[in-house]
Amino acid sequence: MKEKNLVAATLTAAMILSTGLVTVPVMAKEDGEPYKAALLLNGTLGDKSFYDSANAGLEALQEELGDDKFTFKVEQMGATSADEAKWEPTMYDYCDDGSYDVIICGTYQMLDALTNAAADYPDQKFIFFDEAFDFSTGGEDNVYNVMYKQNEVSYLIGAMAAMMTTDESLDMIDPSNKIIGFLGGMENSVINDFLVGYIQGAKDVDADTQVALAYVGNFYDSAAGKDMALTQYQNGADVGFNVAGSAGLGQIEAAVDAKRYAFGVDSDQAAVLPDYAANIPTSALKNVGNSLIRAIKEDMDGELPYGTLEYLGLSDGGVELVEDDHYKEVVPEEIRTKIEDLKQQIIDGKITVPTALGDDAMSEDDIKALIDSAKVG
Repeated sequence: MKEKNLVAATLTAAMILSTGLVTVPVMAKEDGEPYKAALLLNGTLGDKSFYDSANAGLEALQEELGDDKFTFKVEQMGATSADEAKWEPTMYDYCDDGSYDVIICGTYQMLDALTNAAADYPDQKFIFFDEAFDFSTGGEDNVYNVMYKQNEVSYLIGAMAAMMTTDESLDMIDPSNKIIGFLGGMENSVINDFLVGYIQGAKDVDADTQVALAYVGNFYDSAAGKDMALTQYQNGADVGFNVAGSAGLGQIEAAVDAKRYAFGVDSDQAAVLPDYAANIPTSALKNVGNSLIRAIKEDMDGELPYGTLEYLGLSDGGVELVEDDHYKEVVPEEIRTKIEDLKQQIIDGKITVPTALGDDAMSEDDIKALIDSAKVG
């Protein structure tokens, strides 16, 4: 319970203080009943990452508005292959209930279930995050879609990793090589968006940087994630970045065992994992909770643009880098100054970070070429 409360507090602070989110009045429902949301997770809480961020955002909104204006329920459907069969039936159960103003779900794994439910329940509203919804199949009136420019914040992580890996002032660095690690959950467009930003950021700082790459094959097996990360550290990587949900916690454990560094993702993992904080220089936040607060407030005011896909990046608080006192203690000032400059250049449009998503997505061949250009060996 303490960890859950810490996650909520940490993410609430990140959302409200660092993204510029302000408290605004919202319209009460005409029937006097609270606005009611359902958060369907194709996973479980406790990942110290993606799903905890979504839940923490709704907890923060409930605390801000009060139970008389907003309530929500979380359904933890599980993430294993055995759990997949119940995702769509659970979605339909919540639609059949009919009492929810909005049903929230996310990730590419929920796309088929949502597509079917949105067509079968045209009067039910949905918020879909972290994967693109195909509006050519329907959903123009009842699906709002939000995605994140994770390539922008991962560019900063990659640049930082490339600078840290040769910095002799850092105790857990072997400056004799230029190898950094990346651990993905599964290979898909969102993970590739993280990856291309990470590689490009590293190579823009030092073209000789090499990236050790591995995929767990799922987002829940932390033991497998730890084994893969340990292999990367043993083979020369001294800084790693995980984008693997609960499986990515294994990389952080591996970093502690190997006395190396691992960047956090989706939540401030140095704060929620204080015993491992010395090995976590900072975290790349994907502010899922922030985006849900924003969307629900707009919906309560009748202003949420259903039928549209919005991308949120560094300039609008959709993603960010944790830059707290811990970050300042671990990361040398010279590196932090360079990262701040790169961040501002991205916000100002002076740096365009390659992406694996949307109309500007790199081709599969170009993604492969970028990966190959940084491949170890």
